[in-house]
Amino acid sequence: MSAAIWRLGGAALIVLLLMAGSGWAAWQWQANSYARQLAEQSEAYQRERESTATAVLDWQEVQQSARRELEDRLKTNDQTQHQELTNARKDQARLRDRIATADMRLSVLVDAADSDGGCTVPAGSGAGGVVHGGSRARLDPAAAQRIVAIAGEGDQGLIALRACQAYVREVAP
Repeated sequence: MSAAIWRLGGAALIVLLLMAGSGWAAWQWQANSYARQLAEQSEAYQRERESTATAVLDWQEVQQSARRELEDRLKTNDQTQHQELTNARKDQARLRDRIATADMRLSVLVDAADSDGGCTVPAGSGAGGVVHGGSRARLDPAAAQRIVAIAGEGDQGLIALRACQAYVREVAP
């Protein structure tokens, strides 16, 4: 009996060893399978991240290029507006200087048909000047300078308005 027990024990031990070996082999196979799946998943995730990063960088480059173009156009508009304002101020200063030095006189047309005004102004001019049109009245130089200043402010306002409109046209989609 003892030999049979030993045989039975040896057979049980062999079965246990075979089961342990097959369990270990299955464990290794499953570990390799999961490792391969995780590696594939990691690779796919990495490719996705790279493609997303590339797309974001491309989009950012396009946006920066568009922004640079807009900034250049706005800079050009600002320079143009500044030059227009400078020219308008110079013209206004020249006009004020000419009025102040009596080099130029401002006058207004007087309605000759207006008899209610009670003020008669001679229509013609003397031998020293040429007046075109109907009756004219000369303005006081101080009043003329005020009119020129008001007109200059209006010119500056119109230039600023055009600049704002150009800015809105450039910025608005």
